[in-house]
Amino acid sequence: MAVTIQQIADRTGVSRGTVDRALNGRGRINKEVAEHICRTAEEMGYVQKKRRKPGFRIGIVTQLAESPFMQEVNRGIREAERQLQAQNIRIILKEGLLVDEKEQLKALEQLESEGIDALAIMPADSETIRSKLEQMIEKKGIPVVTFNSDIIGTKRSCYVGLDNHRSGQAAAGLMSQLNKGRGRMLVITGYFMNRVSNSRVDGFVGEIKESFPGLELAGVHGSFDNAGEVESIIVKAMKDMPDITGIFVISGGQEGIRRAFEKLHLKKRPHTIIYDLTPSNRKLLEEGIVDFLIDQEAFAQGYRPPIILAEILSNGGKVKKEFYYTDIVIKTKYNL
Repeated sequence: MAVTIQQIADRTGVSRGTVDRALNGRGRINKEVAEHICRTAEEMGYVQKKRRKPGFRIGIVTQLAESPFMQEVNRGIREAERQLQAQNIRIILKEGLLVDEKEQLKALEQLESEGIDALAIMPADSETIRSKLEQMIEKKGIPVVTFNSDIIGTKRSCYVGLDNHRSGQAAAGLMSQLNKGRGRMLVITGYFMNRVSNSRVDGFVGEIKESFPGLELAGVHGSFDNAGEVESIIVKAMKDMPDITGIFVISGGQEGIRRAFEKLHLKKRPHTIIYDLTPSNRKLLEEGIVDFLIDQEAFAQGYRPPIILAEILSNGGKVKKEFYYTDIVIKTKYNL
């Protein structure tokens, strides 16, 4: 009975894709690992067959699947999938409902069992996920691209997404202009374990302290990307501190801003900045509920990672740079 690539992968403890790259001499793979695979294949009596197409599998792991922002990310993923079909490259998508390390770890283990050759992930910032990714990269030779959120301490190939720290700084500059350099700012984030949110908060708060000392921070609150929580945070904060003049909503659940302002019956609302050009957020901007919207090109964040990984897998190429930043796009109701 003929020896299969899967049997060699099981014997050597690596993925099918790593075995394929080693036997065909292409792609990025540790020299010692490649030699061990080839030696094992020879010992097992493997007879290599010529293949017409590579038949690679790219795994993708996302977060917050039910959010409006992810609909545009998924549109980018599906467009990449459509284009890659001609190369016989398949995309396997695992959508996470939360920002949760256990949920992500389960998705990564499922993708490993399905024999993926490469991975794109919106990683939760946790040691568990960091260790798992490093094990997939180092021991199994699986190239990894992070997108939307990044994770330090791994040898991932590159990051695709917004420079979140810089976007937070941009929001601080906008808020200073809106408030003429003085006022009290309320910040609403999503999940405190989300590296994206934390980077935006750090950029905003740091820039206020360094460049705009007349702006005072009224607090940073977590909303879990929930509109009801956003509403509750704004209502309570403004009842306790009626002099709040600026609100920066980093999270999802932005519809809660409208409900909060309606409930408070404000004569003059605080200046407000939000993220992501979703249909509901576009309406908030058009109706004057918020002043500025920072868009981060969600479609590109879904589209670029599988295209980059396909290039690595098909041609054994290396990425040209470590960071593929999307634009920090500032929208008002006048330039939609």
